[in-house]
Amino acid sequence: MNFPANRSHSLVCLIPLKRRCMPRKIVILSGSVGAGKTTLAENLVKRFNGNAKHFKTRYFLKKRGGPSVASDRAALQAYGEQLDRQTRGRWVCEDFIEAVKPFPESAVVILDALRMRGQVDAIRQAFGQQVFHIHLKTNIEVLRERYRNRRADDIRELSSYDAVLANKTERNVTRLEKIADVVIETDRYTALDVLIRAASHLGLFGREYLRLVDVLVGGQYGSEGKGQVAAYLSPEYQLLVRVGGPNAGHKVWERPQPYSFHQLPSGTRKCAAHLLIGAGAVINVKTILKEIAECDVDPKRLAIDPQAMIITAGDLKKEAHLIASIGSTGQGVGAATARRIMGRSGKPKVLLARDIPELKPFTTRSAREVLEDAYDRRWRVLLEGTQGTGLSLFHGRYPHVTSRDTTVAGCLAEAGISPSRVQRVVMVCRSYPIRVQSPKDGDSGYMSQPITWGDISGRSKIPLEELLKAERTTTTNRERRVAEFDWDLLRLAATLNAPTDVALSFVDYMSPVNAKAKRFEQLAPETIRFIEEVEKVASAPVTLVSTGFNERSVIDRRMW
Repeated sequence: MNFPANRSHSLVCLIPLKRRCMPRKIVILSGSVGAGKTTLAENLVKRFNGNAKHFKTRYFLKKRGGPSVASDRAALQAYGEQLDRQTRGRWVCEDFIEAVKPFPESAVVILDALRMRGQVDAIRQAFGQQVFHIHLKTNIEVLRERYRNRRADDIRELSSYDAVLANKTERNVTRLEKIADVVIETDRYTALDVLIRAASHLGLFGREYLRLVDVLVGGQYGSEGKGQVAAYLSPEYQLLVRVGGPNAGHKVWERPQPYSFHQLPSGTRKCAAHLLIGAGAVINVKTILKEIAECDVDPKRLAIDPQAMIITAGDLKKEAHLIASIGSTGQGVGAATARRIMGRSGKPKVLLARDIPELKPFTTRSAREVLEDAYDRRWRVLLEGTQGTGLSLFHGRYPHVTSRDTTVAGCLAEAGISPSRVQRVVMVCRSYPIRVQSPKDGDSGYMSQPITWGDISGRSKIPLEELLKAERTTTTNRERRVAEFDWDLLRLAATLNAPTDVALSFVDYMSPVNAKAKRFEQLAPETIRFIEEVEKVASAPVTLVSTGFNERSVIDRRMW
């Protein structure tokens, strides 16, 4: 095939550009045909509209070689190789420099895509530290399938993906993985997940944090292991606060057997801290009295806000149908909350904690009084949220949500704590999020990419029978569904909660190596890379890592 003679190339790419000529960030993409490079570039432009620009090397080839070159995959490959030989890959840089000249320093410019190291080196020489190289990696069978389904009106594709790989340069594109700043696999995650991860590496998301009481919340759909994390942290605090209701069970490791908290703070049996149930909590009297007795808690230690809501038998009855329809726990929390709202006129009858004789010894002081006293004494306070951000009444996927706002803001409101009191926010996330399995034909709600417990067993080497026995809900003892890690959900939870720290649980599900790890560096290399990406997306360090469910299962990386 004959191509137009190449214009003589300059040495412009050997000379670094002046700072005033450079956009804020130069993003270069590499990866095999079908890896998702153009999708990522277009999504970045769409998400950060007005501040991102996408250039394709194919456009540069068209400009140099004419429309006939750009309309045929084989011609593109051959002409690109000719230019690479003549310029050692610098032709891309030359054309790119001219293309970015009009863009301001605030711009993010994306170059899609580079195929050889010489091209990458030339761009780095010209733009220096402004360059960030993202390599997209995908399983070969997935690439073949994507290529079979490829539809393009403006280019004539080859007969098969193997025909694409007949080109030596295309075969060697995978080598660029070794020199990339980050490698993202695109076959296990959605395009939105890839976008979130890339944007986080590029620092395109803002970072907002609060200061003063430490708050612990769930970042997914509940059952993230908050109880174990709260119990681990509790000896460092003088006051433990819990909100929510008995629809959330927090299991804590103990010998001879674990203990599950539904109403009291999860650190109750781990330390001597004072305990507080906030005014926004919803209480099952039988449940809380049982826990008070089993944990030997006296009124001098525990305060229940007099205005906490009480669940009745009627509330339990009203929620019975929700168990099958949306996977509700059916503990009456939603019905009691609705009754509290509608009962302001006196009908229906509303019972608060102050109305229950058995609770009188614990309702002598309001949460406000207890908290003000704690502040005066400069006590450290741990507020323990329940359930997970993905179940928030306002921010979850309605109607498969719980009856309250499960974010930091919601927990603070229920407890009666001002946001200005917050110092740290610890968000707990599982390596694989779960949701309850609905009885019969009910739908318990969306999960991004469902997988099976057999998949987890294969990855972790934990026997399937052991997983199925362990993965049942604490409150209702129902089976759980499981899915791949949801990066979009992580970003949503980070946006809503602005965590200062992330606690990552169930890393033993990711690799059998992790179950034996006692220090961070002993974790499997792929787990360490996963944690680094979680930190990027959440804009917060992973300071607590749970490697199992036992007396020494937390790797503590905190500096506070």
